[in-house]
Amino acid sequence: MKRSYILGIILVCFIAVTGSVRAQETFTGNVISYGSRAYTGVRTANFTLKINRSTPDEKANGFLEMLQSNGQDALLNAVRNEDLGSFSLNQGLSRTINAVRETNEYGKRHIYVVFERWEQFNEIRSGRRSLDYPFGYIELVIDTRTGKGTGQYFAAAKIRWKKVEAQVEIEDYATFPAKLVNVESNRGRP
Repeated sequence: MKRSYILGIILVCFIAVTGSVRAQETFTGNVISYGSRAYTGVRTANFTLKINRSTPDEKANGFLEMLQSNGQDALLNAVRNEDLGSFSLNQGLSRTINAVRETNEYGKRHIYVVFERWEQFNEIRSGRRSLDYPFGYIELVIDTRTGKGTGQYFAAAKIRWKKVEAQVEIEDYATFPAKLVNVESNRGRP
């Protein structure tokens, strides 16, 4: 009797621990960036997006309140310490993902990712307008049947609250957001 009780406790603890931890999901694919200003060509790259977990509802609501009351600089300071995964281009140094939200609509997963973007030395040195766009932003649309999809990537984004429409607006610094194509989840089909 004592032996089955101990095995039962071990089994319950194992189920509780494994049920609460979500396995890491990795998305890979290609980025197609359209040039603007001085460089008008098209650039391509590979990307890897690793998501460890999503931002909980309570924390997401807190970030939204922070954005509404204090703006994007306060939001950046609030999310800066969050580590929900990583994003890298061409197997280079990755950026830590700071916020992840997901919705499911009509058999499609919509994944929204926010992180502190890469900044170039010359834009910091000269104080360029691009510094007003401190976030990187990714939207993915993944088919739940195949695990494949598409998306878009804002390399430099501004996030603000629009009071009139009562919604979050994400503005891209570039003329057009980069396209994410051939996107695949390492989980494949569910």
